[in-house]
Amino acid sequence: MKDLAREEQWSAWMRAAIGGDTHAYHHFLSSVAPHLRTMARRRCAQFGAPASEAEDIVQEVLLSIHLKRGTWDSSRPIAPWISTIIRNKLIDSLRRRGRHIDVPLDDVIAVLQVDEQAQAQERLDVDRILKTLKEPQRTIVQAISVEGSSVRETAGRVNMTEGAVRVALHRALKALSLTYREPMT
Repeated sequence: MKDLAREEQWSAWMRAAIGGDTHAYHHFLSSVAPHLRTMARRRCAQFGAPASEAEDIVQEVLLSIHLKRGTWDSSRPIAPWISTIIRNKLIDSLRRRGRHIDVPLDDVIAVLQVDEQAQAQERLDVDRILKTLKEPQRTIVQAISVEGSSVRETAGRVNMTEGAVRVALHRALKALSLTYREPMT
């Protein structure tokens, strides 16, 4: 019954506002704004939008109600008309956001610290593995496989032909694969 009474009151105020009654329009906006905030917050939570967007959506809905109030059919209930505007403004907000997700900074810092630790461990592992190779194989594998240098650049660095660098790289990688291969289970 409360919703029906609210609906009738909002409709009466909006009809009077469309007729030029500024006091009725003020009453309508003051009464509908808390309802809009509640609905916007609920819909933001439902669709994963940050709660901070709810107030922006409310402001857009209020502006849209003001600009489109002449399109409301006064013979029909006003609440569904308002709900449609809220839904459309929420959709617009989600589209503007795209697929961005808000992640708390503390969560990101924890992940970055783990990644830094893992990268440091990986560097130590690579250094340990490379130390098992003799020169110039160590330099060749480091340059090509770790640093991403080309065969030509590496050949110039170690004063070898490109063919000799390829052969040395192949032999070094084969030796590493035999040494560090995982046992078959």
